[in-house]
Amino acid sequence: MTHSNTRTGTGDVDPAVRAELARLRDSIDNIDAAVVHMLAERFKCTQQVGHLKAVHQLPPADPAREASQIARLRRLAENAKLDPAFAEKLLGFIIAEVIRHHERIADDTANGSVSTPSATEDDTTGPGE
Repeated sequence: MTHSNTRTGTGDVDPAVRAELARLRDSIDNIDAAVVHMLAERFKCTQQVGHLKAVHQLPPADPAREASQIARLRRLAENAKLDPAFAEKLLGFIIAEVIRHHERIADDTANGSVSTPSATEDDTTGPGE
């Protein structure tokens, strides 16, 4: 069996490999941070959507919009060389969470226990629509 040249005689990982791993992991950490911040912004918007729907007695779920978003995301994933099934699962999870939040907002609004959010409200507990 042939072994890669990435280890030194002492069994330690080659410093160049460690440096490359560190560089790649730093990039991954930066991307993860950006994803979290983007999701937080998305959730802020969907909270406002939920309040708007509740005030106007619109249903928390919009199956036509959801289907359109899933199809759009699958196309984006294909173009980005990302597994469309994975992208659909991710969006499905986000949509389910948004609907759950919209249902809670609708219930709270119907019970008179919620005020309309401001544009600067910092409620990032729910994902996007």
